[in-house]
Amino acid sequence: MPQTPPETDADTATRSGTEAAAESGAEPAADSGADSGPGIRARTAPPAWLVVAVACAGQFLVVLDVSVVNVALPSMRADLGLSATGLQWVVNAYSIAFAGFMLLGGRAGDLFGRKRMFLVGLGLFTLASLVGGLAQDDWQLLAARAVQGLGAAVLAPSTLTILTSAVPEGAARARAIATWTAVGAGGGAAGGLVGGVLTEGLNWRWVLLINVPLGAVVLAAAVRWIRESKAGGERRLDLPGALLVTAGTATLAYAIVQTEAEGWGAASTLVPLGVALALIAGFLLVEARTRLPLMPLGLFKVRAVAAANAAMFVCGMGSFAMWFFMTLYAQNVLGYTPIEAGLALVPSSLAVVAGSKTAPRLMRTFGARNVAVTGVLVTAAGFAWQSTMSADGSYVTTIMLPGIVMMAGAGFAMTPLASLATSGAAPGDAGLVSGLVNTSRTLGGSLGLAILSTVAASRSAGSADPAALTRGYAAAFLCGAGILVVAVVVLVVWMPKASGRASSSPSGD
Repeated sequence: MPQTPPETDADTATRSGTEAAAESGAEPAADSGADSGPGIRARTAPPAWLVVAVACAGQFLVVLDVSVVNVALPSMRADLGLSATGLQWVVNAYSIAFAGFMLLGGRAGDLFGRKRMFLVGLGLFTLASLVGGLAQDDWQLLAARAVQGLGAAVLAPSTLTILTSAVPEGAARARAIATWTAVGAGGGAAGGLVGGVLTEGLNWRWVLLINVPLGAVVLAAAVRWIRESKAGGERRLDLPGALLVTAGTATLAYAIVQTEAEGWGAASTLVPLGVALALIAGFLLVEARTRLPLMPLGLFKVRAVAAANAAMFVCGMGSFAMWFFMTLYAQNVLGYTPIEAGLALVPSSLAVVAGSKTAPRLMRTFGARNVAVTGVLVTAAGFAWQSTMSADGSYVTTIMLPGIVMMAGAGFAMTPLASLATSGAAPGDAGLVSGLVNTSRTLGGSLGLAILSTVAASRSAGSADPAALTRGYAAAFLCGAGILVVAVVVLVVWMPKASGRASSSPSGD
């Protein structure tokens, strides 16, 4: 019989609004009342769907900015004089900072309040977007992108924790997580279209400036509708652990990025790689000995959590770079304009949303583990198909159809993986586990982008000829397919079969 996961600090508050909401037909919403007085606690909590909508809006902005710049890269290069490596850093400066600070952001939400960290992260993200949109030099743009990533790292863990606090464990929460996954994936997919429209209709600066009004709206909604919650107990942040893991993950990502220009055997690659591994080893040592660790290593004794995060990391490595290479292929090889490149990826965007929303129904029937395995296999098949692209390929066979297969599979995979990775979290670790999910996916994606960019650059031999570029992009997709097969092996070998059904079934069934 599946065990009911331990009750979170917000679940008690969720029940308190259940009876009041039942008469109106609204879903109950959570309010832990961590910082609230009796008068505030007595107020009617906002409907759960409204809390979920605000949390998902924050997640949408975070993920949108990973991909929205892709179609604007050629325009940025022409305006600011960015090198080919600089173009990759426009993407990686955001992703590395995002991944590097994620665990710290998740734990800060647990200790100091999820709503508070949501607001702080979104405010920092919005301000950095303004600075990046007004940048007059390449270093200003890269610095702003890094600060954006820092803001996103504080914001993103809170989005998932706020959502899971607002919806009780079971089928309803699985649907909410599916919505969160779909919105996140849709943000990555919509980035191409949004970036193309803004770049061609206005200029590249608006792919960043658009976050300013959107961020202000989400900030106002969060202040109004999200209720504060935090973990109980002693409020002390594990600063040594935070510094070690942040420095370690960022340095590791930097080392991998260096391989594109310097190769794997160069000192400029090996030295930061060795430093990164030493920092991460030091982090694990500190976490094993400290009284209040940033990341309790006992989390990984739960096989479902450990396996899901490992699979999320490997899936990110294989699939994250899809939008990057597809937009470059469309513009640099097929000659699409930015808006045409964005429109070309609309079917893929719809496919990932459809896959994410369909996954919960399949999870109830077949189990989360089986749905995740199937989704990753479908994604790998799409990547293998995409690797057959040619320099004179047609839209239907070289972009639309393989894109639909890749992204439908990704939608099927990410929802059960997120559900498995967050199931059974202790009340005080909700934000940390949410941060860990995002860290696994984002750090894997950053490393994967660097690895696949190295593969593409090596295969094209630095040539700008469309045929050479196509060979490089095709090699990157084939390598991505191989990485995704590794993710399947991780799930089949490591993920316990029983956890798949337990995590997808309503509590108490």
